[in-house]
Amino acid sequence: MQKGILNPSLRDEEQRALKWFLIMFYLISVGYDFFYYFIFKIMNKLEPGLPGFSYVYYFLLFTLLLVINIMLKKGKLHSIKYVFFTSYLILSIINDTVYYLERSLDYQTGNIVEVFIILFTPMFVNARFFHFVFIGMVIKYLIIGVILQSSTVLLPVILYLFVTAIAYLLLKRFQAYLQAFKSSYDEQLKGIVKGVIATIELKDPYTRGHSERVAQYARTLAIATGNYNEDELNSFHYACLLHDIGKVNIPDQILMKPGRLTSEEFEVIKTHPVVGVEAVKKVQGLDQSLDVIKSHHERWDGKGYPDQLKEEEISQLARIVSIADAFDAMTSSRSYRSALPVDEAYKRIIEGKGTQFDPGLVELFQKVYPQWVKFHEEYDWSKNLSYQNN
Repeated sequence: MQKGILNPSLRDEEQRALKWFLIMFYLISVGYDFFYYFIFKIMNKLEPGLPGFSYVYYFLLFTLLLVINIMLKKGKLHSIKYVFFTSYLILSIINDTVYYLERSLDYQTGNIVEVFIILFTPMFVNARFFHFVFIGMVIKYLIIGVILQSSTVLLPVILYLFVTAIAYLLLKRFQAYLQAFKSSYDEQLKGIVKGVIATIELKDPYTRGHSERVAQYARTLAIATGNYNEDELNSFHYACLLHDIGKVNIPDQILMKPGRLTSEEFEVIKTHPVVGVEAVKKVQGLDQSLDVIKSHHERWDGKGYPDQLKEEEISQLARIVSIADAFDAMTSSRSYRSALPVDEAYKRIIEGKGTQFDPGLVELFQKVYPQWVKFHEEYDWSKNLSYQNN
């Protein structure tokens, strides 16, 4: 997701899987070659030692660990496995072709570490990487076969087909378990959010349905940016539903005051983003909503609150919610005024381009506006609760 929502738990699991994958790879690779080229040769009274280019191969392979460390520090965690595997393929193609060309030998076998790679790839629970590894292995042996003009490379390919089938079954089981846990977790999180929204709306009945409508408007605008996948949009949905959670701390006489707020009362209202962040920052799964909750009242020109952020200092998700929040606030009735017509709200959003709102997002708003109007017209304004089960 674009600087958006990245679950720290998933990041930690990815890093842990990568660590064990690399440890096992190097142990198997080094251990097998050490046994074959040293212990086995000594036992058979042969001269021990790696073939000439293999020393360069291992030097570059271990140098790759430095590259991985740099990528980790730069936050490129999810790219590391692709870079590592691609580098391994290139080095192993060079190593194998040099070895067999120098000795004019027929290609005899594959590499045991590659069986490990295929079998352990499912530990990342990533179908794209799984396919990347399988296709990469096939391409490797096709290249070697062409260079060495040998059909023997088909033997390891056939072996890897069987190993890949086993690995694929493991991957599907891992994905099934992960999906089951995710579904259970989502249901629990949905229950928490539902309870929180109901509490907010019991306190302020005039905003009943506000969070749900803002979430719907914001989702269509987020989709229009093209920056977010389905999981990220679902997480964003929760963030939108909770954007006003801090209002539970606002006194009723201020929150539901029918007239204009005094400057002192407005200062109290302005505390709700910070209070909201404090309320959810330690809740697993809701900590990803912090930017939206805290910054949805910031303005493009820096005159918003609570931190007077401006332009792209404000996360894009919060800028999206800012437009959705303002539109719904204008088109729904409040204790101090009646709802404005949707065309008047549209006009005011356009007028706020470059001052209150992100200019680029306002242009996207103009494109999705017909969807907002349709949703507004079809919305059941008699509903008692804003958060309904899908």
